[in-house]
Amino acid sequence: MADIILGIESSCDDTSAAVIRDGFLLSNVIASQDVHRNFGGVVPELASRAHELNIVPVVSEALSKAGTAASDLTAIAFTRGPGLLGSLLVGTSFAKAMGLALDIPIIEVNHLQGHILAGFVKQEGVPVREPSFPFLCLLVSGGNSQIVKVNDPLHFEILGQTIDDAVGEAFDKCSKMMGLGYPGGPIIDRLAAAGDPGRFSFAKPRVPGLDYSFSGIKTSLLYFVRDRLTEDPQFMENNKEDICASFQKALIDILMDKLVKAARQTGIKEIAIGGGVSANSGLRSRIVQEGEKRGWNTYLPQFKFTTDNAAMIAIAGYYHYLAGERTPLDVAPVSRMSDF
Repeated sequence: MADIILGIESSCDDTSAAVIRDGFLLSNVIASQDVHRNFGGVVPELASRAHELNIVPVVSEALSKAGTAASDLTAIAFTRGPGLLGSLLVGTSFAKAMGLALDIPIIEVNHLQGHILAGFVKQEGVPVREPSFPFLCLLVSGGNSQIVKVNDPLHFEILGQTIDDAVGEAFDKCSKMMGLGYPGGPIIDRLAAAGDPGRFSFAKPRVPGLDYSFSGIKTSLLYFVRDRLTEDPQFMENNKEDICASFQKALIDILMDKLVKAARQTGIKEIAIGGGVSANSGLRSRIVQEGEKRGWNTYLPQFKFTTDNAAMIAIAGYYHYLAGERTPLDVAPVSRMSDF
């Protein structure tokens, strides 16, 4: 009998539902929230209210596209955290209610684990390259920057992580500061494609071990732009492509320096990336180049699985289900990784 898992993702500003059968994706529906563009960032209260409006139609559409009735489901996987507490509460509460109504188990999933396992989502007729265990995953998003050793689908070791801002935050906050818009990652990536990455240089942090820091480089960019605008009010407008290219290169250099160090220390040559920033064209090109140079086997997620989506939650939940794990109905969402 087939195992059919409904995945629900509501950790931030995307409401998503997906259905997988025995690890193969049948549907993946995402409702995004454009309202946050007006504020230059996600507003938690608005996000949770939008999830309340979207969750029922999104789940209904996912089941319809999958050709699956709710009564066919084996289990419901949901994002317990980390993320925005109000947003997580919507998805968690919905999963509880639906699981109780259908008398099927619910399975909590760590949002970051979902990003790491996004490359394991199978699709009919689509070849999938999966890394062998153990592998290293550079997990980069708006809230997290980590190097993770993945021993198997359910066991991970964090080798290094940011001590302040994540790389996605650096993209978004600097884009906002430069007046380029939100979300900053795609905007800077697009402008960087037309710029010279070697024209400007920015101070890089010196953090011991495999941990990251992106707070200082933001400050470096802030003072750089401010000082030059004092001399030339048109400096930003006339040089934004080169600024973005140079800034993006600096961020990628920081990420790759530690990843290279981690690969050298562990001897692991299976290297994957995940998270929203893994959609960045500069980072994707750089990790392939480093892989060719260093003899790595590199794995890049499909673009549709880089951002927050329920397919990654469903596949993670599937592995938990096969391991016999079940979540009690009194579970509460958690906003921080340390609360798991």
